[in-house]
Amino acid sequence: MQNDILINWSPQDTRVAVVENGAVQELHIERVLERGLVGNIYLGKVARVLPGMQSAFIDIGLERAAFLHVADVWQHRESGDGPPRKGEVQTPIEKLIFDGQPLMVQVIKDPIGTKGARLSTQISVAGRLLVFLPQDQHVGVSQKIPQEERDALRTRLIALVGEKEGGGGGGGGGFILRTNGEDASDTELAEDIAYLRKTWAGIRAASQRLPVQSLLHQDLSLLQRVLRDLVGEQTVTVRIDSREQFAALQAYASEYMPKAAAKLQLYKGERPIFDLFGIDEEIARALGRRVELKSGGYLIVDQTEALTTMDVNTGGYVGARNFDETIFKTNLEAAGAIARQLRLRNLGGIVVVDFIDMLRPEHQEAVLAEFRKQLARDRVKTVVGGFSPLGLVEMTRKRTRESLAHMLCEPCPTCAGVGEVKTARSVCYDILREVLREARQFNPREFRVIAAPKVIELFLDEESQHLAGLSDFIGKPISLRAENALAQEQYDIVLL
Repeated sequence: MQNDILINWSPQDTRVAVVENGAVQELHIERVLERGLVGNIYLGKVARVLPGMQSAFIDIGLERAAFLHVADVWQHRESGDGPPRKGEVQTPIEKLIFDGQPLMVQVIKDPIGTKGARLSTQISVAGRLLVFLPQDQHVGVSQKIPQEERDALRTRLIALVGEKEGGGGGGGGGFILRTNGEDASDTELAEDIAYLRKTWAGIRAASQRLPVQSLLHQDLSLLQRVLRDLVGEQTVTVRIDSREQFAALQAYASEYMPKAAAKLQLYKGERPIFDLFGIDEEIARALGRRVELKSGGYLIVDQTEALTTMDVNTGGYVGARNFDETIFKTNLEAAGAIARQLRLRNLGGIVVVDFIDMLRPEHQEAVLAEFRKQLARDRVKTVVGGFSPLGLVEMTRKRTRESLAHMLCEPCPTCAGVGEVKTARSVCYDILREVLREARQFNPREFRVIAAPKVIELFLDEESQHLAGLSDFIGKPISLRAENALAQEQYDIVLL
């Protein structure tokens, strides 16, 4: 399916939208002060090895120590390099690294929530057509390329890589052909090989020259990654609204990806490029819980620390001939909408989908097939299970960066992310109990309650009898003062 890529650039951030048939399918945002770390290579220092967890904390100069699991530690093996294969014994992490050791590591997951960055010592450097594996000797081809073409491509790549010296030095190291390198010429592949080896040589030199906690290599900016990762045969145009960045992208594309350079266009319209295509409205909708379906049904999306849930409802849809058909049609439409929302919101981790219960097995199979078909368009790896006995579909989507909501929003200071606050009456009763507690410990002349206007109104009206009764019981006057700046659950009791 053909798409257009729209880029809105400003000094503080870059926003990218992938549009198919007038609908936004993906949103990518990168802020100058919050640029992601995935792909960055650091010279870290082992802060602490945890044998019980078979992991270690590595100091790479961030606010929180980063996390390294034994499965992500490169090690030399008799049968080759890299992580152990099935059936091989894993060497304990305490025999591979030690406290205080300088260690070259690469970020494979950004810090998310309270979790530090996830690291690997299995370094990889991505180019336009290839991925370079400096510690490995493997030459492979992306599994997304058809099997019948892989062997021929691998033979070509081996011939271009040439004699390997091992250990990533000189001409050594392994390569994996990326999907967009399927139709590349030998000249283009050779240029990418030379570029990646030169980049790796610079990284190695920096690791021997710079102190620990140093950044050795930074992944490409979002603008450059758009050309490298998002532009393909299906891309019609790449439009950007900054003349300066357009020139920089043209220079980058001309050197590394001439085909993409031909698709670059400078947007000169008076209206902002995102306004022209309604992207900002789409972003606002992507932050809401409720997603309307064209049929009248809707989705409810709830994102938690552990997982994301998506609930499908028929809403006002009554268009089919009978109730079973109504449910089936709603679920079919929801399958496509859910796949789009996963991409649009960049939701990752465990996702549980609660489709409307279907009695007929053929309907379940059709909805599941449609869901998998829609997810196949996703650039990020997904794994989908079948319907559980409770009628739920469980799936996972690889998570490497923060979701759209986590990037653009923060927990509500009033409800602390719960989504609910105590009622004004509950707060009134909390205040009454607190006044009684204070009266048993102190002997002031008067108690003054400072609270939100809605709480004070309730004290002056429906709860006035309880307030007067408490005042009589403790033998002290209780005065009230409304404070607009206070949230409904906030209050203060002043002893006068």
